[in-house]
Amino acid sequence: MELSETLKMLLSFMVAFVISYVSTPHVIKLAHRLGAIDVPKDNRRVHKTPIPRLGGISIYCGFLAASLAFVQMSPKLAAVIIGSLIIVGIGIVDDIKPVSPKVKFSAQILAAVIVMAFGVRIEWLTNPFDRVDGMAYIGILGYPLTLLWIVGATNTVNLIDGLDGLAAGVSAIAAVTLTFVAFINGQYTAAILLMAIAGGALGFLPYNFNPAKIFMGDTGSLLLGFILAVVSVEGVMKSAAALAVAIPVLAMGFPIFDTTFAIIRRAANGRSIVQADKGHLHHRLLSRGLSQKQTVLFLYGISIVLGASAVTICEVSLQESMLVISGVALLLYYGIVKLKLLSLDDEIE
Repeated sequence: MELSETLKMLLSFMVAFVISYVSTPHVIKLAHRLGAIDVPKDNRRVHKTPIPRLGGISIYCGFLAASLAFVQMSPKLAAVIIGSLIIVGIGIVDDIKPVSPKVKFSAQILAAVIVMAFGVRIEWLTNPFDRVDGMAYIGILGYPLTLLWIVGATNTVNLIDGLDGLAAGVSAIAAVTLTFVAFINGQYTAAILLMAIAGGALGFLPYNFNPAKIFMGDTGSLLLGFILAVVSVEGVMKSAAALAVAIPVLAMGFPIFDTTFAIIRRAANGRSIVQADKGHLHHRLLSRGLSQKQTVLFLYGISIVLGASAVTICEVSLQESMLVISGVALLLYYGIVKLKLLSLDDEIE
């Protein structure tokens, strides 16, 4: 008997969750054997004791098993698997012995080019001046735009991975958000893949939530960003929503906004954009007196609000979508100007 698409989504989540959860203790032992340990060497790190990395292996095992079990093999799925394997591979190497940003970016570009070669590409953008269908075909410009989106989004999750459970929880919220949108628009393959990555992240979370027993490392954070970026192109940006491109931007709103300000902040202070600092939103919330758990839960809440905004855009007209985005912009302005949660200062006193 053929399974319904809804059942496949649920089973995909469950399989990924269980495999990720069961495999994580074994990955902890593997990390110790390989010496993939995060030792706090500066005041930028919040943890005070050495913590094993490589947790992304568990997430990937869950995602891969669920994907192969519930999605029919196709050239696009094969490309996603190959691309994600490259991302996980460079992440494992970096978690054991750090590699240069140039090498990591090269691997990310290669993974993005592979999925693009098999048809994963942004092809349409909203055209508010077109009263017929509201869409504009961008042709060859879709290639650099897709490359920028995949590589950029891949790194956004990596840059927010600074507190126990933050990246895993925020990514799971984004994945569930995008699942709703993909399912509403009949993009069932994308929805199943998104539920698989959500299940993998949440299966890992019990070991990663404060106090963490293991970190996902670059292996996990780059994987989460890559899968969210690639699947959103196929399952969301090609939907019939009035502002389809804005949906994944909102769904991944917290890491995207925080990363954008990190780039601006570092450039304004004469730093390399890849040089870490202590000016991220989670650092600022900690400086306000919030605990790690309170900060993470607060940022989960922000992600849920942004996710709800993304789902809303999927269901309303262009004009109503613009109102939603304006509301998000006002909240962002309030957080930056009034609450000073984001600023150009690269350190917190």
